[in-house]
Amino acid sequence: MKSWLRDHARAMRDASGRIVANPMPSLLNVLVIGVALSLPVGLYLGLTHLQSFTRQLSSDPQISIFLGLDADSSEVAAIDQKLRTDPEVGSFRLIPRAQALADLKRRAGLSDVLENLKQNPLPDAFVATARDNRPETLERLRGEAAVWPKVAHVQLDSEWARKLDAALRLGRTAVGILGVLMAAALVAVTFNTIRLQILTRREEIEVSKLIGATNPFIRRPFLWFGALQGVAGGLAAWLIIALAVYLLNRDLAGLAALYSASFRLPGLSLEDAGSLLGFAALLGWLGAWLSVSRHLWQIEPR
Repeated sequence: MKSWLRDHARAMRDASGRIVANPMPSLLNVLVIGVALSLPVGLYLGLTHLQSFTRQLSSDPQISIFLGLDADSSEVAAIDQKLRTDPEVGSFRLIPRAQALADLKRRAGLSDVLENLKQNPLPDAFVATARDNRPETLERLRGEAAVWPKVAHVQLDSEWARKLDAALRLGRTAVGILGVLMAAALVAVTFNTIRLQILTRREEIEVSKLIGATNPFIRRPFLWFGALQGVAGGLAAWLIIALAVYLLNRDLAGLAALYSASFRLPGLSLEDAGSLLGFAALLGWLGAWLSVSRHLWQIEPR
């Protein structure tokens, strides 16, 4: 076990030394990896928190519940109680028919015409908002309210919610595709970097094989090189995302204030950052392994 650990420590030192010995190529590779990782991760982070921002807007989808003209006060109270005890209803308010008529007179400028009506044609109505703005939740609430006693019509303002949900779903799919493409590109970058290193160290590898070095022994420094380069790229991506979040939050504060909302993009948590670094190291290791497996067997002592 100690020998195995010493071999890996030696390989890691060798890989680190090669990264430091070639600062400019290593820096460019790390920058490429950082930019490529930060794009899908940053977009996913923005999409994840976009919905929480939309829920704070004043234009939350509303469910309008219109009662029949023959509904009395006890039946109105029963609907009020149902809304009050429904866990999916966030808030609601009653618009009495008298108030609705008064508002119509004031807003429409038809007070002379409406004064001549023999009776109020408007029903009592409830306007409710849901705790969850997902379209399926709103549709379920509408279906439940439609079968309540004395409910004549239920109107759901959910078109914008459907559009937003479809847009977010499209965005998540696009981010997933972009992430896969970027991951493949990072593997290709590492593959090519390791290939060049193998070609430049061909004679050294041949001598190592002549004195009895095994393929795993020769492969180990290249794998560490790929993993360390991936970790460095992950750190670069973390810094890029942190800088982008800082700059975006300055402008988002002003935008959110226009909607009387509070919204701030959070940066990567420590858990997310750890996952990012681990994923970057895995991609670097995979690219190195593919490259070494592809080219090392071609080099044999002459």
